[in-house]
Formats: sequence, structure tokens, C-alpha cells
Amino acid sequence: MKLDKRDLLLYAVTDRHWLNGRELKDQVEEAIRGGATFVQLREKHFNSDQMAEEAQVIQDVCRKYNVPFVINDDVEAAIKVNADGVHVGQSDMESGKVREILGPDKIIGVSAQTVEQAVLAEQRGADYLGVGAVFHTGSKDDADDVDHETLKQICEAVSIPVIAIGGITKDNVIELKGTGICGIAVISAIFAQKDITEGTKELRARTEEMLKND
Repeated sequence: MKLDKRDLLLYAVTDRHWLNGRELKDQVEEAIRGGATFVQLREKHFNSDQMAEEAQVIQDVCRKYNVPFVINDDVEAAIKVNADGVHVGQSDMESGKVREILGPDKIIGVSAQTVEQAVLAEQRGADYLGVGAVFHTGSKDDADDVDHETLKQICEAVSIPVIAIGGITKDNVIELKGTGICGIAVISAIFAQKDITEGTKELRARTEEMLKND
């Protein structure tokens, strides 16, 4: 699947913390109906078989709506289900190696906190970058904060699309205006909402507003 940067407008990262007895696939479908444009399955405590099993279910939902679907970190699971790609962090498999394994047609996203990391990821075949945390967040213990000036410098240093991640809500997304990003990645701003579809709609509208005339 070829990545269109418009697909990165509102990137939903799953988290079963807010399931409350519900199915993750239903929440993902609600998010897509509300305007999520990209989905990443993130499961830190699954083995590769569990990941592949869950990925198949979520991928079916994404395919139904023609929304790109990637798996966090687990290259093996991505191969098993023929996912659209993977997203890797700085401590995961290096992006050049991932590209070697997955081939030229898969989407590879890389997390970056510095200009150096961003440039290197692009050189090694990344299709997009996730940069953050741009606001303080409780959902990632290891997330380093990235100030908005650094975010801007990263956007200027690379030619691939950049999305911001970390602590973004409908109330602070406007503060990212002018940084050069093409979208945002969120977890709780979608999946912790009482009404996921409505919450996603509002977040998408505010994200589009932030990106307008940028």
C-alpha cells in the first residue's frame, strides 16, 4: 500500500485499557466512522501469535473502510497477516532492517525525538515519522517530551510526512499549528471517550482547523 500523507491526518493507536468489556474491533470501527484515517495496533504484552490473531480482526475492519493498518513493533505478526506495515520505536528493530524484511511496498513508520533520529530514519527507508511526546502524557512511560521548536526542526529536516504524538487532545491540538506536521496520532483522545465516534469527529474537525493554511 502506497502511503498518502492525507491518510496520516488522524492516526488512531489502540489501547485495550478503555475496553470496559467491549471488543476492540468495535471501538476501532467507531473511531473510523468518526473520521480516524489510519490505525495502529499497539499491544505491549502480546506474543507474536496473539498479536497476529488480534491484528487479523482489526485489519478486517480497516480493510472494510479502506483505512491503512499497521502493527506496532511486531514485524513477524505483520508478515503473518499481510498488514499494510509496521511502526517501530528507537529501541525496536532498525527501520532499514524492517524494510529489508517487508520489502518496498509496505508502510514503515518510525518514532523520533531528535532531528538526527528523524534524518537517519528517512535515510533508512521510513515512510513517515511519529514525533513526541509533544505534550506531557501518562500513556507511555518511556516517552521523552519534544518541544514544539524541535518538532518544527524535524519537519523541516525531512521530506517524509511527520505526525505529532503524545498527550494531544481536542483542547490543545491547535497549539501545534505552524509546526509543519501533517497530522496527529492519539490514543486516549479517541479510545477513552464515552462516545468514540463523536469524540473522533470533534478531534478531526479541530485537527483540520489546525492544519488549515499551514
